[in-house]
Amino acid sequence: MSLAIFDLDNTLLAGDSDYLWGQFLIDKDKVDGEEYARANQYYYDHYKAGTLDIHEYARFAFRPLAEHPRDELLQWREDFLQNYIRPIMLDSAQALIDSHKAQGDTLLVITATNRFVTEPIVQAYGIDNLLATDLMEKDGQFIAEIEGTPCFQEGKVERLEMWMQEYNHDLEGSWFYSDSHNDIPLLERVSNPVAVDPDEPLKAQAESRGWQIISLR
Repeated sequence: MSLAIFDLDNTLLAGDSDYLWGQFLIDKDKVDGEEYARANQYYYDHYKAGTLDIHEYARFAFRPLAEHPRDELLQWREDFLQNYIRPIMLDSAQALIDSHKAQGDTLLVITATNRFVTEPIVQAYGIDNLLATDLMEKDGQFIAEIEGTPCFQEGKVERLEMWMQEYNHDLEGSWFYSDSHNDIPLLERVSNPVAVDPDEPLKAQAESRGWQIISLR
């Protein structure tokens, strides 16, 4: 079986779940709206530019998760999934996922967004395997720091290599679908790199390297 690997935000989703989680917290008055909105936009702009300090961002983004009990966070997450994420889930993305399933491929989502936010989204698409940025925990409570290697840029390659070793997979015949130039290190590693509604830097790379370019929008 080949690996079919998918980025999540702006690839399988018509939007960014990490950014929208911040917007959800603002809309629900869970954070200081004006201050949080400025910071959320600041970090999102740096992500798009490829200049994000992932650890600095994590300390900002994980703080609301660290300040509230797990039961309350799970209620928030269900609201977020139903009202912010389901409207941006793409039928064409589901069809692509289903086509790889039909071919017997092993499906994996690999995303820089944290596991708490992304796990139910990936499950809703019917994908069992997820590599995401993990939060530190202590006594069942989240801590506003990253656990292990962040699943971002070169970190995606490192996390994937560890996962393949654990589950006895390789990249022969593999696919990776992504919208972002941040994922070029992993796109370079797979047999079939696919740029999905790519940002301009990735589009330029894909065109120069002869990578497939598709749209799921």
